Amino acid sequence: MAEDLVLDTAIRDWVLIPLSVVMVLIGVLRYFVSKLMKGSSQIPDPKIVKEGQVIIRARNLRAGANYIPAKSFRARKAYYSNGENGLLHVPKGQAANPQAQMFSDPNMAMDMMKKNLSMIIPQTLTFAWVNFFFSGFVAAKIPFPLTQRFRAMLQNGIDLSTVDVSYVSSRSWYFLNLFGLRGLFSLILGEENATDDTQRMMQMSGFGMDPSKTLGAEKDGLDIVQHDWVLPKFEQRAESVLRKLVK
Repeated sequence: MAEDLVLDTAIRDWVLIPLSVVMVLIGVLRYFVSKLMKGSSQIPDPKIVKEGQVIIRARNLRAGANYIPAKSFRARKAYYSNGENGLLHVPKGQAANPQAQMFSDPNMAMDMMKKNLSMIIPQTLTFAWVNFFFSGFVAAKIPFPLTQRFRAMLQNGIDLSTVDVSYVSSRSWYFLNLFGLRGLFSLILGEENATDDTQRMMQMSGFGMDPSKTLGAEKDGLDIVQHDWVLPKFEQRAESVLRKLVK
């Protein structure tokens, strides 16, 4: 049976609160350092901007396909996915190679290296600080029960299988703050300026992907959409509601 612990208030004052405050301050500092390290503003490639807008519009068409008549949907679908001149059609041999573009533009590689440094160095130093000073502490307790699958995520750094899963170690509290402070950063720095480490990691792992593949995937998704106009169903539902009110 899992044991219940009584957490000392000194752990809250000297571990939990300082660790949270330091994580917030480091996030704000990283934001301003990344702004200082950012090079001169570059004009984005019009082709890349156009492709991004086309993908957004095609996704909106897929999301709202059932709210327009079938004739209008077919016309828009042909406008995007036509095999000869559709906006989502990429002729063979015209697909851009993003890796070759990076090597041809040294500023792009330099900006990516600066972003990686502004993310990796503070995380490494902060994790070393947490691991050295706060290793082995049970810092907090979640006020609702959890299953055993959360033990590895919430009790990193402590090897006590008899402790309830809802207790959080100091090292796990560091990771929870690392990936869970985006909402607070959006309030402090603005929605567009929020420091989101998960998004940066996804961008790093997805770098080098061919944009033409995204257009092709969106074209395939639009081709398989089954149109079902929902307006007649709304009229039938409104008619049934009115009949019930009259009765």
